[in-house]
Amino acid sequence: MNRREMMGWAGAAGAGWMMASAGARAEEMLAPGTQAGRTGHPDGYNPLASGFDLTSGKYVLPALPYDYDALEPSIDEQTMRLHHGKHHAGYVNNLNKALASLAAARTAGDFGAVQALSRAVAFNGGGHTLHTLFWTNLAPANAGGGGEPGGALKQQIETSFGTIDAFRAHFSAAAAGVEGAGWGIAGLDTMSGGLVIIQGENQQKLTTWSIVPLLVLDVWEHAYYLKYQNNRGDYVKAFWDVVNWEEVARRAASHA
Repeated sequence: MNRREMMGWAGAAGAGWMMASAGARAEEMLAPGTQAGRTGHPDGYNPLASGFDLTSGKYVLPALPYDYDALEPSIDEQTMRLHHGKHHAGYVNNLNKALASLAAARTAGDFGAVQALSRAVAFNGGGHTLHTLFWTNLAPANAGGGGEPGGALKQQIETSFGTIDAFRAHFSAAAAGVEGAGWGIAGLDTMSGGLVIIQGENQQKLTTWSIVPLLVLDVWEHAYYLKYQNNRGDYVKAFWDVVNWEEVARRAASHA
């Protein structure tokens, strides 16, 4: 992927343009025609490929790579079922509806609703993108979740933040301190080549277009309220026990 392509992907991810009821197993959720390896990167890695179905030409709810109860006690089964099968599915459905409405507007030559529909695409597209990344950010503790990053990713973090502990403290504070609903996001700044941490408001605001998200944490209340109530800080702390550092490292390497 050249620099121009990378910048385009980063902007799409930040804006939310890169974009059914859930089954018990991840493999049962794969939509017909989905090509998990679809990417322009030479190593074939694309974490967002499962969110779009080439056959139908529509965005789809991706599979979870683990059972709904696999992240307990950090994230409970009921929350995972509602979060994935209801909230994320809702963003997918509304994204497809907004895009269909925009297509109809172009056909009719009636662009009176473009402003509202563009907002709908950004909001729901942002939700679909970030959730698609979020699910693969997580792994059960008995399957590699938690611990510390290593290798090149560890070096990147230390170069940008000094120490792993400093990175963790910064990310935790950013995620816990999001005003209202949003996301904690650590990403690769394709302009500087360094790692940065930002707070995403809702699912499409307070971003910068040069960032490729690597590690994201959903801090909307629907992500934690059933188990943690208003104790967002406890949820953020528990998140570190199920972070899939291998996946974060793959994302970072694919944009190196």
